[in-house]
Amino acid sequence: MKKSKTNELPACYALVHSGLEEIASDEISQDFGGTVKRADRSIVVFRVPEIERALFNLRTTEDIYLYGWGTDTLTYRADDLESIRRWTQRDVDWAKLLQIHHTMRTKPSGKPTFRLVVQMTGEHGYRRIDASKAFWKGLQGHLPSSWREAEENAAIEFWMSIHGDTAISGIRLSDRTMRHRTYKFEHFAASLRPTVAAAMARLANMKPKQTIVDPFCGAGTILAEAWLLLKRLAGGRLEEWTPTLKGGDIDAHHLKAAETNLRGVGEFDLKKWDARRLPLEDLSVDRIISNPPFGKQIGTAEEVVPLYHKSIGEMHRVLKPGGIAILLVSDVAAMKDAIRMVPWNQLHFVPIRILGQPAVILGYQKAR
Repeated sequence: MKKSKTNELPACYALVHSGLEEIASDEISQDFGGTVKRADRSIVVFRVPEIERALFNLRTTEDIYLYGWGTDTLTYRADDLESIRRWTQRDVDWAKLLQIHHTMRTKPSGKPTFRLVVQMTGEHGYRRIDASKAFWKGLQGHLPSSWREAEENAAIEFWMSIHGDTAISGIRLSDRTMRHRTYKFEHFAASLRPTVAAAMARLANMKPKQTIVDPFCGAGTILAEAWLLLKRLAGGRLEEWTPTLKGGDIDAHHLKAAETNLRGVGEFDLKKWDARRLPLEDLSVDRIISNPPFGKQIGTAEEVVPLYHKSIGEMHRVLKPGGIAILLVSDVAAMKDAIRMVPWNQLHFVPIRILGQPAVILGYQKAR
C-alpha cells in the first residue's frame, strides 16, 4: 500500500477516459513538468514540482485529486473494510491535503460542507454502502465537528474509487468546469467530450503556420481544443504561429452552436459545407482532426460506408503530403476500408469508450 508522505508535497491523481492514460501522462510530464508514477485503469498518479491552480489547465483529464492512499491488494472479502478504515485513519495527512485544497479553491462563505463519494466496480464480498461507511469511519477525527455533510455542491469532496483489487482515495481539487469547459454553451446529446478532443489535438502534432481543418465540426469542440493547445505550444504568442483553423458542418444548427461556443475562444473560419465536397483547394491542409458521424448518429451503419469513402477521398485531396489526419470512429472496419483507397500510413490506434460505447482514435500520415 502506497502512503502519502508528510515531508514532501503529496502526489496527485487524475481520472481520464479509458484508453487516454498514455496521452494524459504525456501532457502531465511534457507540459507541467510532472513525474508519472502509474497510468492504467483510467487513473494517472503523478507528482508535480508545485501543486497550483495551473493544474486546472490540464486538457486531457476529467478531474484531478490530491492523493491520500492507494492499494492493489484488495482481497474482495469483507476484510477489506477494516483495511479501508485503517488506511484512511492512519496513513494520510488529511490536514495537509485540506490545507492545499484551501489554497487551490475559493473558500466558501459560511460553515464548510463536505461530501463523500465512493465508486465501486467488480464483484466484492461487501456493498458500496459498506465501503462508504468504512471510509467515513476512517475520516472520523480528521474533520472539524462544525463541518456539515451535503449531498451536492459541497465545498470539499472526499473520494474513494474501487475497481477490482485496486482502490485509490483522496480529495477532489477540480470542479465540473475542468471536464465540461467554460466555453461550451451549446451541447448535443452525442457531443464529443472536450478531454477526448484535447487528446486528439495532441496526437495531431501541430506546428507553426499550419492550416487545421475539422470537416465534421459539430459544436466546435475539436477546433476549440486545437486552438487552446496551439496557444499553449506557442507560449501565449499565437500571433507568431499564425495558425489557420477551419471547420464546417452540413447541419446549420450544429454550425450555429459551433459559432456560439467558439466566439470567445479564438479565430476560426466556419462554413456550412458537405464533407463529401469540401470547398477547399487541393493540397492546402496540414492537419485534419475530426469526429465523423457514427452509424447511430446518421441512421444506419450502412450509411457510414459511402460517407466515409467520399469524405476520406476529399480529405486526401486537400491534405498536403506528410499531412496528418486524426479521426475518432466507432466503425473501425468501415473507416479502414475507406482509408485503404488512399496512400496513408497509420500512426496511432487508441481504443477508448465514448458514452459507454467502444471507439478508436485513428491517426494517419499522408505519404510524402
